[in-house]
Amino acid sequence: MAIRAKLTTIEEIEARRSSTASTKAEKPKREISEQEKAVRKERVAKAKDALARSAGTKGDHVAPARAALKTYLQRLNEPKQPDDAQFEALIAAPFTAPPKKKMNDRRF
Repeated sequence: MAIRAKLTTIEEIEARRSSTASTKAEKPKREISEQEKAVRKERVAKAKDALARSAGTKGDHVAPARAALKTYLQRLNEPKQPDDAQFEALIAAPFTAPPKKKMNDRRF
């Protein structure tokens, strides 16, 4: 026999909607100060500039660095943001080649 899906009634659907609406109303709105807005605008400008400048750059390290910049721009509204040192490394990543691995191979 086939398992039939349980159908929900209109009352249950309305009860869920009202409960989610009430929890959204109770959630405090995050206030962003003018200083945070200025820092954020500056970071967005730097990230977009780095993406534009790295568009023609070649190398194995460029694609992951550009992807990291794009995800940073996509996740601006998340509360956890990188600190200044991490952000500067993120901006510089497409332009600095990673150090080459040292070979301990002594063959000539």
